[in-house]
Amino acid sequence: MREKEFRDYMKKLSLDSRRMESAVKSVQAFERHLRVNGKSIKSASVEDLKGYISLLMAEKRCSQEGLLDIARYVRLVKMNDLFVYLASIVGARTVLPSISERLVAIVGEEARRRVFDGVEAPQPGSPPEAFPPVTKRMMERLEAELTPETCRRVLAGNNHLVPRESFNDQREMYLRTRDIDEVLKDMHNKGVKELEEYMVEGKIWWEQKITPRVVEFVRNNQEILAGVRDGDKIYTTKIPYAPDDYLGETDPLMRRYYACHCPLARASILGGDAKISPTWCYCSGGYHKLPFDVIFDKELEVEVLESALAGDDRCRFAVKMPQ
Repeated sequence: MREKEFRDYMKKLSLDSRRMESAVKSVQAFERHLRVNGKSIKSASVEDLKGYISLLMAEKRCSQEGLLDIARYVRLVKMNDLFVYLASIVGARTVLPSISERLVAIVGEEARRRVFDGVEAPQPGSPPEAFPPVTKRMMERLEAELTPETCRRVLAGNNHLVPRESFNDQREMYLRTRDIDEVLKDMHNKGVKELEEYMVEGKIWWEQKITPRVVEFVRNNQEILAGVRDGDKIYTTKIPYAPDDYLGETDPLMRRYYACHCPLARASILGGDAKISPTWCYCSGGYHKLPFDVIFDKELEVEVLESALAGDDRCRFAVKMPQ
């Protein structure tokens, strides 16, 4: 284990000493398990990781913190396939509680109770296939409880809890220039440059493997990682979840699957009984309008124009600017 490097990485994340010690122990336990099977973290496959998680779940030792610890380490050592799988099951658990809180703020506690009582995220370590049935149940209740407009508003919040200060630079540039078109161009240029850096270093960008054709794909479409203004709307398109696979795929179903980011719904595209309402994609719309909420210092309206859940092979949104 590259312990010193891992500790240095955790210091940059401002983790306290207790969390750092716990993280080191989580990774060491994973290493010991692999060693018994003649493997190491550098030679482990996703199936090896799934086997270890299943063992933890069977022994009731699987925790969100422990999975996050391993995810951070495998990202550090560039075991990208392992990191992407872990990210797909760790990132799903914060969204539903956030929507629940937003529902209380907008409609009230009684509505939250009717929608969320008995709706719980699968236990830590559950595979992606476990999440769509929960999302389907929640959406059926939400759409039955609220008007379509209110339902979309509840979903279109910052449910991924992205720090608003992440977009302070864009806000300051807008205040300085009062030119949203210039801000959008700058956002896109910086986004492309960042992708190029991750490609050269062989690192995972969020959950995405970046290749030369992915960089060119983004470079040629300012809607991706930024937006294009037309009148009083900003049009923005989500980068595919698995962009390199997406660009090489011809099967329409698989293109939709590779396009979809949502860990609570993505698995439903390939089958199963959990057919989730496309209205759910307003949650993604909330994520995509957040930079513009910060830039204009106002909660804006968003419209889902296309989405993988609705049968499209991309996810595209229109954010309405304030007057």
